[in-house]
Amino acid sequence: MKKFPFLILIILTFLVEIGLCFFIIRGIRDDGQDTVAVNECVKSIEDNFKDSSQYKTSLPYSLIDTTGVVLFQAGNSAVSIDDLSTSVNEAIRNNDTILDITVDGKPAGKILIYNQSSLRTERAKKDLMCVLIVFSALQMAFICAYYIYLNNTILKPFQKMNSFAIRIAGGNLDVPLDVDKGHVFGAFTEAFDLMRSELKKAQIAEKKANDEKKETIAKLSHDIKTPVASIKSSSEIGYEFAKDEKSREYFYVINEKADQITTLTDNLFNSSIQDATQIAVNPVKQPSSVVEALLKNADYRKKAMPVVSNGVAETLYSVPSCEVMIDKLRLQQVFDNLFMNSYKYADTEIELKSSLTENYLIIEMKDFGPGVKPEELPLLKEKYKRGSNASDKDGAGLGLYLTEYFLNEMGGKLEIASAESGESGFTAKVFLLKK
Repeated sequence: MKKFPFLILIILTFLVEIGLCFFIIRGIRDDGQDTVAVNECVKSIEDNFKDSSQYKTSLPYSLIDTTGVVLFQAGNSAVSIDDLSTSVNEAIRNNDTILDITVDGKPAGKILIYNQSSLRTERAKKDLMCVLIVFSALQMAFICAYYIYLNNTILKPFQKMNSFAIRIAGGNLDVPLDVDKGHVFGAFTEAFDLMRSELKKAQIAEKKANDEKKETIAKLSHDIKTPVASIKSSSEIGYEFAKDEKSREYFYVINEKADQITTLTDNLFNSSIQDATQIAVNPVKQPSSVVEALLKNADYRKKAMPVVSNGVAETLYSVPSCEVMIDKLRLQQVFDNLFMNSYKYADTEIELKSSLTENYLIIEMKDFGPGVKPEELPLLKEKYKRGSNASDKDGAGLGLYLTEYFLNEMGGKLEIASAESGESGFTAKVFLLKK
């Protein structure tokens, strides 16, 4: 359903509705009573006043005597006897036709002929109401259908692209953007995902270059330390065997400078691996509902499942109501890293549950993969450290390191655990500081 056909359809329904209402209203008119029929009715009654079986009538009416007693009533297919007036006052209120009946030159009563224009008015009102209800419902259906169309082709795709842009801004280039050319942003989604792929390639190339740089620096530092160690050793020996104080002073300076070169070499190596902790983290107070949205965004493969307790499943992604100190962008990276690790190394369903303590909101994630060896667990949160099961998987060994760094900067912490021998699974607990 496109924009212009929809507008034309709405306009047409309005025009048809207005036209029907016009013809219905135009049909409401007071034609008055049929004079011929009224005269025939009055004549029939006057000629056969005492024998009502001889009355000829096509009109609904009531016949009363001079004292107001109802002598006879006649209805038709449109008007029942119960609708007829039974007194002059009632006939006046209903705008009925009132005529005198004369028998042998003397007043014998009155005939109260029903005003059928009110019947036509009521029928027209009902017709108008039906037209308005039907066309209003039809127009509402068109509007709802168009809203659904807009939601599916514009709003939802835009929200996906917005979430995708936030992930890209946060440095997460692993989550693909579903390409769907069936909506307004179809061509853009393809271009956006191509951009993500190219950025990912650039990121991998950059990492490779950085790794080569670090390896070169490590080799150089090692190569430098070897002759420096020899110089230092020789200077120490020379210091011990020097015969005069000036020579000893020279050897002492050589020894000190050798130590200085060693320190500078260590600093050069360390500075090359310190860039990961220079990312700004700015926590602010947020409602826990924000955490729910971030969890849902991170689980893009929809592998999370709620915990079942006493046969009742908790609501997926729901967390207890509270306020926490978080940086939304960095917390999204935290959840992205944890879900991505589970997708990559376990590829199972993820049991998700939450709880509150006095100081923390705790989000616990557990998968059912092979886990890691107990001796490797303490190393996983260190920089560039990976488990032995990760040798065939892409990665830099920074995910859990950055996750812990971000949480610590927000006043929280990260706890990880692997299942014991004979069992499977890996558990990560995210502690968010309550405010």
